[in-house]
Amino acid sequence: MNRISRTCNDLLELLYPSLCITCGERLVLHEKYICMKCWLDLPVTNFHLDPENNVARLFWGRVNIEYATSYFFFRKGSRYQKLIHFIKYRGLKELGFESGIRLGDLLSANYNSVDLIVPVPLHPEKEKRRGFNQSEWIARGIAVSFDHPVVPGNLYRTVYNPTQTRKDRYGRWLNVEGIFKVRDPGRFEGRHIMLVDDVITTGSTLEACAAEILKIPGTRVSIATLAVADM
Repeated sequence: MNRISRTCNDLLELLYPSLCITCGERLVLHEKYICMKCWLDLPVTNFHLDPENNVARLFWGRVNIEYATSYFFFRKGSRYQKLIHFIKYRGLKELGFESGIRLGDLLSANYNSVDLIVPVPLHPEKEKRRGFNQSEWIARGIAVSFDHPVVPGNLYRTVYNPTQTRKDRYGRWLNVEGIFKVRDPGRFEGRHIMLVDDVITTGSTLEACAAEILKIPGTRVSIATLAVADM
């Protein structure tokens, strides 16, 4: 019975942790997953205020993007990397949703011409194994501030390709070149689409998604990610 009790407690701790996942301090009333101090200390980029920010520059000369931004910086090993890892690998999709709401609040004034919010897709096999698409949950949070629909599934990934983690910029581009398609181009035609992902490093995945969408007449693309790798 003690073993069963410990297992239940471990499961509850994973689903509803009583400690802040970034700093390890105990959460107080109304705090969930991350304490208010860590939210306030989040290294926010404020890139949404600068159209020539470092994320936007990643796409210059590569693909025509209207706006591009990321919510916060993170470095490998930093406490805010844990935020991304808990969303992506520990199943805390609700934290992705909450983070998306906070990002959406920042963007709603500057990105007000956006019509549709589109998450970067996972391959169905990977999504089935993970149980959800973290980018879709971030997009759902952003949509709360925009009152625009999230459109998953119209942009889709055709190839189950290897992880990007240890590839250089050129290798990342080769890994995603031509692997995204649009099922119903009419759904996107004439629309300004916000592409949403969890993290941007070189921008290769988002570039490949945008390039496919921009083949459709009258489309415009902007980009928003939860984090940008501060290399």
